[in-house]
Amino acid sequence: MRAIVSVVGMDRMGIIAKVSGLLYSIDINVLDISQSILKEYFHMIMLVDVSKCSKKFSEISGSLDELGAQIGMSIKIQHEDIFNAMHKI
Repeated sequence: MRAIVSVVGMDRMGIIAKVSGLLYSIDINVLDISQSILKEYFHMIMLVDVSKCSKKFSEISGSLDELGAQIGMSIKIQHEDIFNAMHKI
């Protein structure tokens, strides 16, 4: 199963390393990544494969929320199908 991870907040060094490191530690593979910086604002979206992760989706979300709180960012994960349904015109 694939999911979308979005990261938003003030830019600082190490964001990509911390987020991808957490995902790696729980067996989530990053399939694609896009990031941009607008002035001091950072935004990243990742397409990830969660099929090898043994954690429940709610646990993954909780781990990302905890990391977000530690680094002062908003980090959210959504099932790919939900993300696509929300963004259809």
